[in-house]
Amino acid sequence: MTEPNDATGVHDPVPTRRAASNAAFERVEREFERFIRRKGLKLTSQRRRILKRVFATNRHFTAEEIHESFRRGRDDLSRATVYRTLSLLVEGGFLDMLELGGDTKRYEHILGREHHDHLLCIRCGAVVEFQEARIEELQEQVAQRHGFRITSHSLRIFGQCKRCAAGEAGQSINA
Repeated sequence: MTEPNDATGVHDPVPTRRAASNAAFERVEREFERFIRRKGLKLTSQRRRILKRVFATNRHFTAEEIHESFRRGRDDLSRATVYRTLSLLVEGGFLDMLELGGDTKRYEHILGREHHDHLLCIRCGAVVEFQEARIEELQEQVAQRHGFRITSHSLRIFGQCKRCAAGEAGQSINA
C-alpha cells in the first residue's frame, strides 16, 4: 500500500509508517487469534477491541486504566473481560507484565520494541526503561560460565525514583 507524495501526486514505493504499523498489528491479531483458538477460545469483538487499544499505546498501563478508557468511551466492556484478555496476552507473549508489588501490575506491549529493562519506583509506581550493554554482556558471561543458554530475560530494579527519593529526604529534614 502506497500513498501519493503530497508535492508530486506520485505514489511513493515505501509504505507509510501507518501502513507498516497496521500490517504489524494485523500480524499480531492473527497470531493472537491462533493462540487463543489453540486454547479453545474465540477472538470475540471485545477481545479484538482490547487488543487494539493495548497496541495503540506505547506506554506502561494498568488493567484499570484500560478498563477506564473503555468506560469513558461508554463501551460496555466488563472489568473481568479486560483482566482475562490481558492475562491471555501475557500468557501468549504479546504483552509484558511488570509486577510492582502487592496487586499493582503494569503492562506494555512488545510489538516492534527493542529489548529493555526497567527501574520501578516502589512509592509512586513510575517506570523507567533503560538499556545497558554492560549488563547484557555480564549476563552472557554468567550464562556461559554455567553452560546455560539464555532464551530471554527480564531485569527489574526496584527502588525510589528521583522525585520520591527527594521528597523523602525533604521530609526527614523537616521532621
